[in-house]
Formats: sequence, C-alpha cells, structure tokens
Amino acid sequence: MIEDLLSASVEVSESLGDPPGTELFPEEELLVAGAVEQRRREFTTGRRCARQALARLGVPRAPLRAGPRGEPLWPDGVVGSISHCAGYRVAAVARRADVLALGVDAEPVGPLPGGVLDAVTVAGERTQLERCRRAVPGVCWDRVLFSAKESVYKAWFPLTGRPLDFLDAFVRLDPVRGVFSAALSVPGHRAGGSVVNGFTGRWAVVGGLVLTAVLVPASANPA
Repeated sequence: MIEDLLSASVEVSESLGDPPGTELFPEEELLVAGAVEQRRREFTTGRRCARQALARLGVPRAPLRAGPRGEPLWPDGVVGSISHCAGYRVAAVARRADVLALGVDAEPVGPLPGGVLDAVTVAGERTQLERCRRAVPGVCWDRVLFSAKESVYKAWFPLTGRPLDFLDAFVRLDPVRGVFSAALSVPGHRAGGSVVNGFTGRWAVVGGLVLTAVLVPASANPA
C-alpha cells in the first residue's frame, strides 16, 4: 500500500500480521530482551520486512542493530525506514546513491488521543485542519498531520544525527492532491551541495490506515 507513495527506486515490504517462525539475529534479540509480547512481535516482523526489502536490493542477510534512539542502523550505502501499528508492519529501503533521505509512517485510522494534537502542533497547523475537513470530509486530519510529522522525523534524524521536536516542523497538508510539505525551524543540514531545511511528502488513507512517506532523491535539491 505505501509503495504507491514512493518512487520506483525504493523497495518496500509490508505485512498485515506477524507470521510465525520469524527469527531474530542474536544481536537483535538483545534489543527486545524483556520487552512485552506485542512489542516483540512488531519488532520481529519489522525486521523481517526490512530483510525482505534489503534482499530486493541485493543486500545479504545480516543483523539490523539500533542506534541510540532506537533507529535501525542500515547497511553501508542504504537508507531506510520501518513503521508499525496495529495489524500492519512496513519497511522501505533504497540505495543512498538514489535517495538522500527516507521516512515512512503508518497509523490507525481514528482521531488522536485527547491532548496529543495540542502537544505536537502549533496553532497555525491546527487552523488548517478545519480547511482540510471542509475540503475532504471524513478523514481524520489530525492523524494525517501527526503521521506526516513522524515521517519527517524518520527522514531527518538518520540524515543529520540531530533530534527534531514535533514543534520544529511546520507541516502543511494538501487535502486534494495527497501531498504535504514541512518547513523546519532548526538550522538546516548541508548535503550534496544543498541545505536541507524542509521536506515534501505524500499521504494516503487506505485499508483502515493513515500512511505517509517522505523521500528526498539524491539528485534533487531538498531545500
């Protein structure tokens, strides 16, 4: 489902459940030692999806370790992103020669829990949600906005090694074309002769899921 939001240079693997018999490498087992069963299942299937996607790039099986914030550490020359929510797991990967930054996120359809929207958005972002509701009724626009911010973070942090707060990215949603943009209020990141100080992405609501994706082609000016 989410592959429709990405380019042909990205390999995607999705799962609507947690297949039995999936095994982790010992290094990955350490990452979920003591985790509750639900967390273990989603982690295991996420790693399974990642290995399937990597295999399509010709990357051999190997442990996918995690960084200091729990982010997957991809093989040299690869960028990627993993997401999971109730009943759905997905991994997307690409060659760094083709894609500079990549982030994907999946959320269940439904409004955000009380108080979350105010905590992760500024007033101007909340104002636009009413315009989106008038343009396309029946969509949980607060959830789309939240997911877009998650995808932005997942693209930004591996690229820069710098954290990004929810309030550091001002996201504008296009309710008709299924796209969004994010302007960052933090110092940009120089890469490939350009400064990354914003992102564009795509969103969709399908199969009971809110899906968002951010992709910066290596050949494009991402600013």
